[in-house]
Amino acid sequence: MQKKTLGTTGFDIAPIVFGGNVLGWTTDEAESFRVLDAFVDHGFDAIDTADVYSAWADGHRGGESETVLGKWFAARPGMRDRVKLFTKVGSDMGGPGEKGLSEAWITTAVERSLQRMGVEAIDLYFSHWPDPTVGHAETLGAYDKLLKAGKIKAIGASNYDAGLLGGALKTARDEGLPAYQVIQPEYNLYDRGAFEGPLRDLCLENGIGVVTYFSLAAGFLSGKYRSAADLSGRKRGGMVEKYLTERGMRILDVLEEVARAQSAAPAEVALAWLIAREGVSAPIASATTVAQVESFAKAASLTLSDDEMARLTGAGA
Repeated sequence: MQKKTLGTTGFDIAPIVFGGNVLGWTTDEAESFRVLDAFVDHGFDAIDTADVYSAWADGHRGGESETVLGKWFAARPGMRDRVKLFTKVGSDMGGPGEKGLSEAWITTAVERSLQRMGVEAIDLYFSHWPDPTVGHAETLGAYDKLLKAGKIKAIGASNYDAGLLGGALKTARDEGLPAYQVIQPEYNLYDRGAFEGPLRDLCLENGIGVVTYFSLAAGFLSGKYRSAADLSGRKRGGMVEKYLTERGMRILDVLEEVARAQSAAPAEVALAWLIAREGVSAPIASATTVAQVESFAKAASLTLSDDEMARLTGAGA
């Protein structure tokens, strides 16, 4: 499997990153282990999670995904060395002061993440959301200390626009602090505005890696949902509803045409489109079954023609 260099991190990763939000939420521990095993067995080697996953679920407090990963590493000697591990800090964990990007909270949160996952270091640590109450210098200064202590190996930012990322890069230069090396934006065939334009230009100019989230638009780009009736009883129904527009149907129509020509599933083509997009290092995609992991492998092997890429890009323009 051909790998891509992830920005300036020094990491080379396979072209799809596992989305760990499902671990301990829509997949129980046993199934999570099977899915993760299959992911690595197919040649993939990067996993993305966050401290807050899956605090939104009834009875959960956050940390469930990291905890499952920790148990998986413990049950699979040597597995930690085979994968690049991404996690995030900044989302509200529920307790007093347990959110944001202050040095105090980052210092506490990283230790909790390391403990839950049972690891000595995090390969890539993300600022999950911007924190307007804390300056870039404080956040980057906290990361500088963690990098020097060997507790993290690289840093990234999620949900930053070009203005915020540009400001953080300037602070890093001016203050002699580490700069963000990877960005994690929402990006897929439908949701294009957060990345295309100034943010992509900034990433290309500065050699910043890009791993996209909501890469399949909460499952809409699988082609399974074409009406409100299709959403009934689905856990992500409320997230998919916004895509049921004329533009959304146009994207699905072209996606399905290309999928038929490629003898592939629509979701596989949607991921292949992302993999081939300028500036994208790898899309993040979640899997709850081994079959879905097998579909990732198919997506990673697809080669879309220039005409197919243009048609897909034009459908959602």
